[in-house]
Amino acid sequence: MHPRTHALPMLLAALALGTVVPATAGETRIPEAAIETAAGLRDRALAENPGYAIIEELTTVIGPRMPGTEADARAVEWAKQKFEALGFDRVTTVPVTFDVWLRGEERAEILGTVPQPLKITALGGSVATPAEGIEAEVVEFPNLQALADAPDGSLEGKIAYISNRMQRFRDGRGYGPAVAARSTGAVEAARKGAIGLLIRSISTAEHRFPHTGQMRYEDGVARIPAAALANPDADQLSRLIALGEPVSVRLMLETMTPGEYTSHNVIGDLIGREAPEEMVVIGAHLDSWDLGTGALDDGAGIGITFAAGHLIGQLPERPRRTVRVIAFAAEEIGLLGARAYAQHEATRVREHVIAAESDFGAGRIYALRSNAKDEAWGAIEQIGDVLRPLGIETERGVGGPGPDIIPLATRGVTWAQLAQDGTLYFDYHHTADDTLDKIDAGDIDQQVAAYAVFAWLAAEAEGDFGSAPPGSD
Repeated sequence: MHPRTHALPMLLAALALGTVVPATAGETRIPEAAIETAAGLRDRALAENPGYAIIEELTTVIGPRMPGTEADARAVEWAKQKFEALGFDRVTTVPVTFDVWLRGEERAEILGTVPQPLKITALGGSVATPAEGIEAEVVEFPNLQALADAPDGSLEGKIAYISNRMQRFRDGRGYGPAVAARSTGAVEAARKGAIGLLIRSISTAEHRFPHTGQMRYEDGVARIPAAALANPDADQLSRLIALGEPVSVRLMLETMTPGEYTSHNVIGDLIGREAPEEMVVIGAHLDSWDLGTGALDDGAGIGITFAAGHLIGQLPERPRRTVRVIAFAAEEIGLLGARAYAQHEATRVREHVIAAESDFGAGRIYALRSNAKDEAWGAIEQIGDVLRPLGIETERGVGGPGPDIIPLATRGVTWAQLAQDGTLYFDYHHTADDTLDKIDAGDIDQQVAAYAVFAWLAAEAEGDFGSAPPGSD
């Protein structure tokens, strides 16, 4: 019998089990016994896991968790206690220090012959208006580039208004092109002489909940107050401007910067039985904006990753490598917890084998992606085989790391992405409508199963997924 013919039955049997024939030298593979365990872990996660209950508890007894607030401190203590209650072997923290920004009263109204209120919210980091507010004519721009192209000085004493609308996609790719208006719109408006900025909410919703989010200033450019309009109110303002008569708005924002604060990343470890110094990282961010209860962003991710770790911890033996679950601090105001963690672990970056974050709401996972090296792609496909019954396909050459994984990824840590369906995510993201009722418990079960399978199998893999580049530590 020809050697290839003789090998064919072995290959078919291995594929049926979700494994492959023995690896060639240098390739990363996952043992068959670990795959069988992962299949059982997957099925148990669908039958019973505490993911939804964790989200419910966090959003109910803590609520919104704005960085630097009393609720932030309570959330950190809650996370430490939850890790311990879920059976993690070791719970540690990493301090994260930052300047606090808080929201106060906020109002806006159209003046003149058609007076009416507007639903607005201050953008994170915005300066306040004078106590009496500001009143000025509004000048509309269809996008940030149009504002940047306006003549210097053309907005003296006026309020700039950027009306670009975010497009809806399952993978959320409409967010990047739209969000620049929020991030840098105030800088561009101030350069043209404006005394304030309004933007259409970076949101796909049609409800009257404005969308907040972090903005930034630049040294040497005047700092002007900035706020987002709910989408229906943005439509109304645009219709009035289109009538051809000047439209003026009164804007009042009360914001506060009470000083410096130290929060903490909270870390739960399941210590590896053979290679405890090597770790597979999964995580989410613990903080949220103040408008809703942070259920989708990112209470869901906390529940998913905490529960996935808990399920792995209930297995008869610990994984070969350490599985580390991180509740990152202060993500919403600039990935500050993630940056602090990466700096804290700078000398151990090579020990982070692969990392993934759940921070895209509560929609079901539909794809597994990674930038794993070629020699490890077979192991990624093995993980994908176990995930396929959950409706998850393996996709190569696409995707990217979760926000809090970026500081690790820039140091060379391999990332994985368990891509969630974000079709509805930006209807609620950063709004007062981000509440527990938007989450389906069955969807959470599917995602807990996926993260548990991924973390267990990555920890059991023989070989690495790609190493940090020289000099990264």
